[in-house]
Amino acid sequence: MPDGRTGGTARAFELLEPLVQAATVRVHAAPDGYAPHGTGPTWGSGFFIAPGWVLTCAHVVGEGGAAVRLAGRELGITFSSGADGATGTVTGRVECVLPERLEERRPARRALWDLPDLALVRVLAPITHACVRLTDRGRPRLDEVAYFGCTEDLGAPEITGRTTRLRGTAAGGAALRLGDDDEIEPGMSGGPVVDLARGEVVGVVKARRNNGGGGLAVSVVQLRTLPLAATGQVGLYRRVMQAHDLYHYDQHLSDLNSRRTWTDVHDELPVREDPYEGRRRLTAAERTTLCGLLAELPPPRSSEAVRALVEAARGEEPDPGLPAPLSWRDGLGMLHDPPGGAGEAAAMLRYATDVSVADHREPPAPGADEELWDWVRTTAERLWRPLRRELGERHEQGLAQRDRRRRARADRHPNGHTRPPGTLPQGPSVLLEAWAHGWEDVYDWRVSVLYGPAHPGRVTPVDSGVRATRAGLAEALRVPLAEAFRRCDTHDAAALLEVAVAPELFGLPVDTWTVAGRTPLGVQRPVVFRYPAGSGGGIPNDDEADHRRADRWTRVQAGPLLDERADCDRGRPRTPAPEWLDTLPDNTVPVHCRAADAEPTRGSLYGVRDAGYGVAVTRRPPDDPAADCAPFHRGLREELTEAARGAPLPVRLQALRARAHGADPDAYWADGMALVWEDPARALPEDEPLQGDL
Repeated sequence: MPDGRTGGTARAFELLEPLVQAATVRVHAAPDGYAPHGTGPTWGSGFFIAPGWVLTCAHVVGEGGAAVRLAGRELGITFSSGADGATGTVTGRVECVLPERLEERRPARRALWDLPDLALVRVLAPITHACVRLTDRGRPRLDEVAYFGCTEDLGAPEITGRTTRLRGTAAGGAALRLGDDDEIEPGMSGGPVVDLARGEVVGVVKARRNNGGGGLAVSVVQLRTLPLAATGQVGLYRRVMQAHDLYHYDQHLSDLNSRRTWTDVHDELPVREDPYEGRRRLTAAERTTLCGLLAELPPPRSSEAVRALVEAARGEEPDPGLPAPLSWRDGLGMLHDPPGGAGEAAAMLRYATDVSVADHREPPAPGADEELWDWVRTTAERLWRPLRRELGERHEQGLAQRDRRRRARADRHPNGHTRPPGTLPQGPSVLLEAWAHGWEDVYDWRVSVLYGPAHPGRVTPVDSGVRATRAGLAEALRVPLAEAFRRCDTHDAAALLEVAVAPELFGLPVDTWTVAGRTPLGVQRPVVFRYPAGSGGGIPNDDEADHRRADRWTRVQAGPLLDERADCDRGRPRTPAPEWLDTLPDNTVPVHCRAADAEPTRGSLYGVRDAGYGVAVTRRPPDDPAADCAPFHRGLREELTEAARGAPLPVRLQALRARAHGADPDAYWADGMALVWEDPARALPEDEPLQGDL
């Protein structure tokens, strides 16, 4: 008999194999009419993750080369249609691929496709099929796994599985390394990788090694990087994961089917060595029920709302290196193995208690939050009676706090608005910092979440890099910015992007960059520039200067607004004297119409900062050096007059960009305009990244 570990692996494979095979599919060309045969060669594999949704690799649906489209392409799905081994074929349509830029940037033939190399396919007919159980863990354990896919060992396509072990991760956890215990055959790409110890799918087979066994898989957590939802919409990821959890919840509760479910098999998997397993962790049935009850609630307002509840339940800040949690189930996945030997089940029940009294963005279905709390209370009694008492007090406090928040909002905003129309949200923002790398024309950068007035001084790093060229910054920052936006955007509003750079970089065309889809950042969300903290720029740091900055910020926010040309006089360049800047009224907005990286504008921007002006305007001048700046100044004066005060300016500028993007000629004068926005309530971190080796 093999060793205990291998014996346990064999038993787990025996239990899980029928479930995985039932949900794994063969991907091929779209069927010809109603013909059940003649589907052609196998492109690869995939698997159902929710009713009507198949997950596979982007390179599988890209079969045929660079000439074929990806998103919107129709293909064939052959799936298991019953317990007797029968199969059916249906047409599917590619809903989206990851990363999105694959549509324009295909790799060379036989080259690896960019990570995460995933595709989500919608089935175009109502069918009955099985679904896999996806992990909620952000980082899979390096344990025994099985991978499945379509092979032709005996001359006909069939779904088969092999066992191996995860040997590590790559690309920051986006890819999983598969051991070389067995060979990954052609056609298995896009198939599921199953954690045999926990009975859940952790990856998607991506590639095999050229010299034999082993290869790469994509972590299913990368599904969280699906395209961002438009403001006010649920988003594809949340819809699919809600359907996934409700599928398994319904299967668990149903009495109509006598076949084993994933929940049943979880209870039969070989037990890991843990003497406190019964008390410290929820049972498989409890986990399935909890995920189902959470799925019946409205999705969270934002990723940060989930992270805040996880931190409160876990007792420490969750891992900032994981993709943003977008659903309530993602929060559960961040509560495994809490610190200090604390019980995992207790942490999950604390989290579920807080979710039951959360301020949902829309009313839940009648009784859904009460049903969740009733389940938490009953489950806590099984675990430990004192825990039920603790959770009861937590629930009462949460209800009282929620009622106080709602009454306060009603008093402040009797018409139902949580913030004045046309002003910035006061929650977390995305902070982009960039520093010139010594005397070279390359830049170090950092992307963070800046929590703002609610948590003064709190910053969570998202990613950083060094030595990016000015032209290469947009591509280098595409993925980090997308992740930061996922963390900060809410259902109601897109988060503010704050760009903290030296004034000579205020001409960076950040508003024209694209992160998701084809819509520029400046159209999707408010974008403002800031002077970097700790840059040695010579800002006076005394009480008098602080009072001057505070007074000018307050006056501009209150309005009315006055504009003043700072770097030109009727089109002629000029350098403003410090004495002149000091004597301007506090409600003045200094305006710049020339290039920020050249004089006199560069010096003027430093002078405006030193004089304590927290709001200023600059722009990238037109390509034609002979172009008149008068339309820009005239249009801006009208805009400032209509705005009346400073608070609406970031959102009004976003609206101007949207009009110009939509080919409104009355907004063309604002092309390249940028807003300097030094909000004293949003303090910047004082440090800056280390320079590279000399």
